[in-house]
Amino acid sequence: MQIEKIVDLIIIGGGPIGIACGIAAKNAGLSYLILEKGCLVNSLYNYPQGMTFFSTAERLEIGNLPFVSINPKPKRAEALEYYRRVATSYELNIRLFEAVEDIIKENKIFTVISSKNQYQSRNVVVATGFYDIPTLMDIPGENLPKVHHYYQEPHYFAQQNVIVVGASNSSVDAALETFR
Repeated sequence: MQIEKIVDLIIIGGGPIGIACGIAAKNAGLSYLILEKGCLVNSLYNYPQGMTFFSTAERLEIGNLPFVSINPKPKRAEALEYYRRVATSYELNIRLFEAVEDIIKENKIFTVISSKNQYQSRNVVVATGFYDIPTLMDIPGENLPKVHHYYQEPHYFAQQNVIVVGASNSSVDAALETFR
């Protein structure tokens, strides 16, 4: 691995917040790099395929690019297309499928070690979101093969006894879809 030149900013996470940070860095004339462990907006990619956002398209917009949706609230596929368009329009410096493994600070410089390279930066923003980190309850049976921490779609659970644990909009949607 070779250390590249020192950049002003490394952004860890290529989701909507990481993209927005990249746009702000670019607009400010900073040298920057966005590192994403998976595909562009990886967390959104892993949402259930038919998912509808609880926010309107206007509230999901970044970079002064309009998010046009045919629905009052956009669906996952529309969001994936929108964020691809944003990243492409701004020609963002993004390295996909490159997980950050360690960050070391010496003096005022950060060395960011990824699965593919090492980078040095004056600043680091961690914009990793929370979707990839399940909220574990530390209860017996939680790690059994039949327990799922992420919901994809209801068909898999047809004709099964199911319990959905959660109290947010997504858990209510999962429970209703699975029941129906």
